[in-house]
Amino acid sequence: MTLKFPDGCDALLDELVRIAQGAGKCISDIYEQEFDVEHKADGSPLTQADQSAHEYIVEGLNKLPVQYPLVSEESDKAVDYETRSQWSRYWLVDPLDGTKEFVNRNGEFTVNIALIDNGVPIVGVVHVPVSGVTYTGCKQAGAHKIAGTGAITEIHAGNYNGGEARVVGSRSHAGAMLKEFVDSFSEKEGGVELVSMGSSLKLCLVAEGEADIYPRFGLTSEWDTAAAHAVVSAAGGRVTDMQGNDLRYNKRDILNPYFIVRDAGQFDWSPYIKEDGAVLST
Repeated sequence: MTLKFPDGCDALLDELVRIAQGAGKCISDIYEQEFDVEHKADGSPLTQADQSAHEYIVEGLNKLPVQYPLVSEESDKAVDYETRSQWSRYWLVDPLDGTKEFVNRNGEFTVNIALIDNGVPIVGVVHVPVSGVTYTGCKQAGAHKIAGTGAITEIHAGNYNGGEARVVGSRSHAGAMLKEFVDSFSEKEGGVELVSMGSSLKLCLVAEGEADIYPRFGLTSEWDTAAAHAVVSAAGGRVTDMQGNDLRYNKRDILNPYFIVRDAGQFDWSPYIKEDGAVLST
């Protein structure tokens, strides 16, 4: 399997796909067994699968001919901003995005690997261990979906311009603001099909044209979104904050603001969302 990208990116992307799929195999091996669940200081769950995938990815990236610094959710020690701010390029990794979905055994968790260049995710790979599906994104050459069989399809974000909308919401973190957005939008525009999904798969649904928008009214970390952000961008969509600015990476605060993932359509969503993320009722 080879994806052709300009400037030799095809070889790099092939390696990233191989690494992500290998990490997915580490996760699947544990997923099929009984496993212990620990909790981090912030209360979020942690399993052996998170650490096993992290170690596999780090080892794989360290063997690549081109070397960049790395930030991973499961790194033993956070890299301070004074150091990170000197980096123009680096790897941003979430070895197991959607640990809650992993613990609940619903299959909606992913392996995320992104290459960040001056605050922008320029290459991203999102692998789904249970289905075997892998999403890839590179701005110059588009976005692709690789089936578990190895078949490759180019994917494109949709072109919503009004009417009933397909809205993606978090399965584990849906809240009152999402409900208010759906109710408000549905009353004004003529209906909403709400799809609940876990992990970075929510962004990938927009990238492949299966959803029109994913509004995130809650905090996430940069490693949660970077890889899928690259896929969305390569597919023609956008990931922005509530003011319409493209989401940036390698900030001092690694938390993302509230954000919107939107397809390639020209529909103006802003009448339903204030700049601070609050929902405007009709």
